[in-house]
Amino acid sequence: MIRRPLRPLARILQARDQGVDPDRIEAQERAARLAACQKAERRKAERRLVLLGGAFVLGFGLVAAQMARVSASEPEPERSANLANPILSDRADIVDRNGRVLATNVATTSLYAHPKSMVDPRAAADGLARIFPDLDAEELFEDFIGPQKFLWIERSISPEQHQLVHDLGEPGLLFGRRQSRLYPNGRILAHTLGGARYGREGVHSAEVLGRAGIELGLNSRLTDPDKTDEPLVLSIDLAAQTAMEEVLAEGMETMNAKGAVGILMEADTGQIRAMASLPDFDPNNRPTGLFEGDPSDNPLFNRALQGRYELGSTFKPFTVALALETGLVAPQTMVDSKSPMKWGRYRIRDFKDYGPQLSVEDIIVKSSNVGTARIAIEQGGAAQRRFLENLGLMTPLRVELAESSSSAPILPRTWSELTTMTVSYGHGLSVTPLHLAAAYATIANGGYRVEPSFIENPNIDKTANPQVISERTSRQVRDIMRQVMVRGTAREADVEGYALAGKTGTADKPLPGGGYARDKVISTLASVFPAANPKYVLIVALDEPTTIINKTAFRTAGLTAAPVAADIVRRLAPILGMRPGDFGTGGPEVLYTLAGNN
Repeated sequence: MIRRPLRPLARILQARDQGVDPDRIEAQERAARLAACQKAERRKAERRLVLLGGAFVLGFGLVAAQMARVSASEPEPERSANLANPILSDRADIVDRNGRVLATNVATTSLYAHPKSMVDPRAAADGLARIFPDLDAEELFEDFIGPQKFLWIERSISPEQHQLVHDLGEPGLLFGRRQSRLYPNGRILAHTLGGARYGREGVHSAEVLGRAGIELGLNSRLTDPDKTDEPLVLSIDLAAQTAMEEVLAEGMETMNAKGAVGILMEADTGQIRAMASLPDFDPNNRPTGLFEGDPSDNPLFNRALQGRYELGSTFKPFTVALALETGLVAPQTMVDSKSPMKWGRYRIRDFKDYGPQLSVEDIIVKSSNVGTARIAIEQGGAAQRRFLENLGLMTPLRVELAESSSSAPILPRTWSELTTMTVSYGHGLSVTPLHLAAAYATIANGGYRVEPSFIENPNIDKTANPQVISERTSRQVRDIMRQVMVRGTAREADVEGYALAGKTGTADKPLPGGGYARDKVISTLASVFPAANPKYVLIVALDEPTTIINKTAFRTAGLTAAPVAADIVRRLAPILGMRPGDFGTGGPEVLYTLAGNN
């Protein structure tokens, strides 16, 4: 830019010639220069205003466009309320099939200390030891006068404890809000629910995580922020579960058993209405620490899903079912039953000598090991193994409990002819009681395989599953097992009006170093009811039972597990909406005394 001179020489000379004051020319030039500067500044300000206005228009336009996009989009589900906190404490409720609460979150309080803010550490330590008997006053005092700036006292305290601590008046004792898991029914359903624990935690929140059972097996579902307001509905019936646990506990005590298992399953669907393992625990106060000795003595041990047992003669109906299905035998086919049966250096014996021959039906009714072994050897080991695989007895269970990972059956190392015979009557192959329940459901429901489940699902169609045996074979096996109740080893389990069908099993317990104990057994009653059209499967097993009759000790399932099962049916049937006689008798009621080994 060329600056304009204030005293242009040409005009100055011209002004002097005309007698005009040259200063006037300078003043005019100065005024003209000032006007030009003002005009330039005004133009610059106008450009800035235009740019600023454009920026405002663009910004508000973007905001308006974003608001229009959001208003036109579908609303997203509400996320967890505490988005600013990475510790998610919300957890979905668990309810039974009728909506009864089995597990829920409750607001509770944590207790922690800032030792540097304490006025009287000694009084605080003594006061806390009085309120919480598990705390040691001297240890607390040492911690309070030590270098630590923060100390956890209790992760969760009751409202009463909260008030007592508050009354101590110690400013260094502080409280935090958090969620805690509550099981309002106490010990009921302990092994199925499993319990919970705290994960990541702060003074004002804590992550609630599953520890075992459903709580751990479905932890991701229960903690999903989009589903914490949606209860997890189990197939369990709380009323049936409570009744089963009460009767099972009474039976366990009466039979002097160290443990017991009870399972009630829908025959068509595999959905579990009740499942109990004793001894049990309170998931509100789940035991901690290492347990020494036999794992099955631990109250945390779930016998229904972790207990793998040789279940004895309850396997015999499987052997007969395969033989009937393949046409190898019919119910009245006569089979060699001479005892003992010699096989190399081994001997297979029955409880008593039943004579040279028994019908296939009577082999099950009288529980003949010899007759069952002869049928098994005729059908062959390969066919037997395939059939047991089709029943689900060779693979781990896939249920919603975390413990299902330890449910794999214990299989024979080799499947020899001797193995084929011993497996036919329930020795040499160890499975869980829940395996047995699913297999009996398959045998009884027309032959359709079922998968056990704890999740309520009213839309299960059994015909969508593989059919392992025909309807005809299923009916024949039910009729045979009905006779076990009427005139066989399970007469003590029969309940008038409900027509049970089933099989007892008494299996010697293996010793850790090999061989079998002489005086320790697992006694089992596997049954379905009503026999003519099975709705439910009931498994009852007792660990090391002994009942005294006329000063004589008995351990067989027919005198231990069978009467306990009968008591359970009497309690459960009304809860399940069943009335005596609604389903007929399922066969002739021929009653007479018959000794049996199982």
